[in-house]
Amino acid sequence: MGNTLSLFRLALNEFLDNLHTFQTLQARIQRSPGLPLPNPSRSFWTYPPSPIATHVSQLPTHADFVVVGLGITGTSVVRRLLDCANADGHDIRVVMLEARDACSGATGRNGGHISPPLYHDYISLKRDYGRPVAQKMIKLRLAHLEELRSVAEQEGILTESQWREVESVDVFYNSDMFKKAKSKVQTYKADLPFDAEHHEVYEAKEAIEKYHLASDTLGCISSSAGAIHPYQFVTRILAKLLSQYPDHFSLCTNTPCTSISPPTPSNPYYTLSTPRGTITTPHIIHATNGWASTLLEKLRGKIIPFRGNMSAQRPGQSLPLPNSNATSHRSFIFYTRPIGYDYLTQLPAGEHELMLGGGFAQDGDEGYEAIGNTDDTTYSTRIGAHLSGVLPRYFGENNWGREGVPLEGEWAEGRVKALWSGILGISADSIPWVGRLPRVICGRSEPPLSSVVKSEKEEGEWVHVGAAPGEWIAAGYSGEGMVHAWLSGKALAGMVLGREVEEWFPDIMRVTEKRWKEAKAENLLDALNN
Repeated sequence: MGNTLSLFRLALNEFLDNLHTFQTLQARIQRSPGLPLPNPSRSFWTYPPSPIATHVSQLPTHADFVVVGLGITGTSVVRRLLDCANADGHDIRVVMLEARDACSGATGRNGGHISPPLYHDYISLKRDYGRPVAQKMIKLRLAHLEELRSVAEQEGILTESQWREVESVDVFYNSDMFKKAKSKVQTYKADLPFDAEHHEVYEAKEAIEKYHLASDTLGCISSSAGAIHPYQFVTRILAKLLSQYPDHFSLCTNTPCTSISPPTPSNPYYTLSTPRGTITTPHIIHATNGWASTLLEKLRGKIIPFRGNMSAQRPGQSLPLPNSNATSHRSFIFYTRPIGYDYLTQLPAGEHELMLGGGFAQDGDEGYEAIGNTDDTTYSTRIGAHLSGVLPRYFGENNWGREGVPLEGEWAEGRVKALWSGILGISADSIPWVGRLPRVICGRSEPPLSSVVKSEKEEGEWVHVGAAPGEWIAAGYSGEGMVHAWLSGKALAGMVLGREVEEWFPDIMRVTEKRWKEAKAENLLDALNN
């Protein structure tokens, strides 16, 4: 009897602890993310700072399009808006507002991977949305590798952006996890033969030898992927746009949008307030990802902030370095437990730094501390300790060798050059949110069609430039922004311009009232618990 009571008390205590954790999380994800905090932790990507890091154009009183957020999404939107308007002979004004320095949010703080989750998600996508939709999502992710290369080439920044093709290697240490992954790969290959040849399975012995891994590695799955310097990619494109469109594009860093007012009888536009003054516009494009619900209260619990952690580390002296041979460039995903993973890529130049992030489940309360956390001025001490010490363990002490010798003194002299954090935007239904925001979500009435800029055709006829006024969004990439954000921004810009949506765009990413009602944060929390 006493033993039964003890077990009951333990079960009750665990239930109450879980209930308290759940209630705490619910409260946290329903509160405003606020504005990005000043003095964020120092990201290795953002040094040296870009010449446009603190660029502040004169804030006009009116613009045809205002983009809030200066990361990869906002850059994609602005580039297409300006290029299309120029090609069509339309005279437009685009303004970009950023709360801190240029590219100081998630884009400038991520892992630099262009490694789409493919077989990992395919079965669940197929189950939830059907085979054709699942395949379209996979193709969108795959398309980012070539799309980002093509853009970098068009802009003449292929070298500076460090775009490169890599072999992505998923590493497993748990037999059940490896078995399930292999089963997923078989299904993926059968359903998507166009990508089948890019996936290879290696059992323990061959995997350890081929990839110089620790002896307890049970196997690997390799595929084609890419990597890039996200900060250089974004800031160099924006610098070119400022030079190319000086009369049509204004970029205002350290100019947060603090509030949005709807149209009034005396003012037919949205009015955005900033510390530098106000600006009116018929179109607002939200590209703030994890901070989206600061200005869009109804998206709280739909796009949830999440603090991720990153590091830049010197490689051990015995690890092989990437060279001019494309096959020498690799990235890794290390799966040690069912929840969370660590991800790694290596820079092609400098000290060939190892860019390692992850450690989600190493944080307090199984990583729940990261959910709803928008403080990127620091990083998790537990995760920082994990990231700082785990690499020789993954590769094996002998493969790692002696610690790397610092070549310059700008950063810490040990293995770890820098540790920082960044705020992701987790979608409650795991799908990005792209498109026009219904009034029920943004909570504001739209300006009238007459507020949209007009352009004269050759015949003397005046036409509206773009779609009907409104608020728009591309956000909620759930930690996979590099394989969703650019084409999401490109598609969104097309929608704002009133163009037909591209065939490649998955319709499940559209923002609808029905989807908004059905997406519930508790479903995401349940998934984490299970």
